[in-house]
Amino acid sequence: MIKFIDFLPVPVPARTKVKFNIRAGADGVPAWELLQSEDQEPWLNMTRYRAEGNSNNNLDEADFVLAFAQYPLYGPNFFIFGGLFETRLVIPKINKGSGYVLTPMLQHSEYIRRLIVKLDIPPGQSYLRWYETLQTSLIKPIIYELAPDTKLGAFPGYQNVLLRHSEMQRIIKNAEPSWRNALSNIKAVYVITDTSDGLLYVGSASGEADGLWQRWTAYANVNKLTGGNNKLEALLKERGPEHIVNHFQYSILEIFDKKTRDDTILQREAFWKKALNSRENGLNAN
Repeated sequence: MIKFIDFLPVPVPARTKVKFNIRAGADGVPAWELLQSEDQEPWLNMTRYRAEGNSNNNLDEADFVLAFAQYPLYGPNFFIFGGLFETRLVIPKINKGSGYVLTPMLQHSEYIRRLIVKLDIPPGQSYLRWYETLQTSLIKPIIYELAPDTKLGAFPGYQNVLLRHSEMQRIIKNAEPSWRNALSNIKAVYVITDTSDGLLYVGSASGEADGLWQRWTAYANVNKLTGGNNKLEALLKERGPEHIVNHFQYSILEIFDKKTRDDTILQREAFWKKALNSRENGLNAN
């Protein structure tokens, strides 16, 4: 067993805190999603948040912080490394907001989104700890895994697919093996949700040689994004590509063997459009 403090030495142990991030405030976005995002500001905001009148949950006297995000693909006890930062308190003090300036450090940067630690118990709401007391605390983190490359997330099963557009882009760009294998070997009916207003678009991957992987590869292309669908094209013109990248979410409604007739899949697509009312009150044009 490799001890946390042996694997992750820090410049000044007595002046370092460790933050195990779970979810971001009232909007409840998982820390792992924020850490994966190309826009790192929300992830940094989660780490540099300063609570009001509770020094036990603040970085006040710490000069450094090791930041982690809960890694739900493994379970609630697992956290993935998000960086070592030098900290500085914002003056005048900010409560209930970004109260610290975080400066990323090169030390341990090669482990970001690769190193996973396991805690004896989930930290609950008490997710901020002094570095020197970690091994004697109830959570007792240990080094669990160091992935050879940046973690994108293993394929979670067809019934658990819930991808933001930015996540889909990274998976397609890196041809993540477990995702590519799973999505290339099925035909499917899928749903796209515009998380800004809840409107739905139902589509299908029926005739593609590489199944759903091929269809979603087209959506991942920032020069296409809509697959040529009329209402999605109108939305793109009205709100711009940033709206799709920031608000579209992809999931699977039904899967089919690659030998399934295309007309069968199209019939199921029509059923889901009716069931979800995605023509009259959604993003399907037909």
